[in-house]
Amino acid sequence: MQDSQEYLDKKAYFEKIITLYGRNVVIEVLQDDTIEVHKLHMSNSNQTDGAVKTILSLAKKRAIEVTYHDKNALSRISKNAKQDQGVAIDIIANSYQSAKEIKNMKSFRLIALDGIQNPQNLGMIIRSCAAASVDGIILPKKSSAKISPLVIKASAGTLFKLPIYYCNTLDEVLPNLKDTKIYSLSSHAKTSIYDVKPSEKSIFVLGNESDGVSSEVEKLCNDSIAIPMNRGVESLNVAVTASLIAFMQ
Repeated sequence: MQDSQEYLDKKAYFEKIITLYGRNVVIEVLQDDTIEVHKLHMSNSNQTDGAVKTILSLAKKRAIEVTYHDKNALSRISKNAKQDQGVAIDIIANSYQSAKEIKNMKSFRLIALDGIQNPQNLGMIIRSCAAASVDGIILPKKSSAKISPLVIKASAGTLFKLPIYYCNTLDEVLPNLKDTKIYSLSSHAKTSIYDVKPSEKSIFVLGNESDGVSSEVEKLCNDSIAIPMNRGVESLNVAVTASLIAFMQ
């Protein structure tokens, strides 16, 4: 039993680890003492001058473990050989939590993302939700943008200020949330967002940039709502839609 619990604790710890890459990003992370760092990864072909020298100095100051790899091994860690610049860093995002935790919450207003693939959109959605009264974002791992330097840049430093609840797909989470009102956003819906009174437990599902909410996820929602549009405009960017939902009263 103890070994099983240790395994679960270790698994939960590593689920919170997010790998970022690029020299400027790594420097920014190391300069921010509020971000917990698990490990720094360096290519053994890096010249120890300029940005690399700064990175190593900051890592030494914070007593962070540094591991050296050949280029191929580092590219497998960063998953972006063209842009990692020979540097990657594992950070522990305590705001990155399993979506299973949601069912333990007494009340919430959440935004769930169904197939959002543009990193800039994801970053701007995070920023809007962090600024508003939203309690978190549900972000599936499949068919979604991953947390990356582009997302962090677009979120303008708000990424770690808001709970991000991860899951593989929304259909493994939404059906298990009892007493929860789940709305999908659709330009074809009859009900306006301004006619909605969010319940104690509410989730608003935003769909893919091109296709909207998938039919599979749509079936899991209680109602479909729309943003009233004028002058023949068909739809808004998903990040703008998220802002309007986030600041709903």
